[in-house]
Amino acid sequence: MLPYENNYPCFCKPSFGSIPLAQYIVEQNFDTIELIGVCTDICVISNAMIIKAFAPEATITVDASCCAGVTKESHQNALNAMKMCQIKVIGE
Repeated sequence: MLPYENNYPCFCKPSFGSIPLAQYIVEQNFDTIELIGVCTDICVISNAMIIKAFAPEATITVDASCCAGVTKESHQNALNAMKMCQIKVIGE
């Protein structure tokens, strides 16, 4: 059972990327997921890739305008890497 805060499930994780989040997405049978986050090149890409591995047929979208990388270059590199892995990037 997941802990809830303000009616939303909370996912605690010891490092980048959340396997419990990916498992939750599969259990809930979500077919579309939109990700945003502070670090495109760390947390966002980690979660996008883990979710893609657990739910390969799901449509995963990352809104680039709601993310930022450690540098502009690393932000763009992460977006490009996600595109190559069939993750849709919007808001560029």
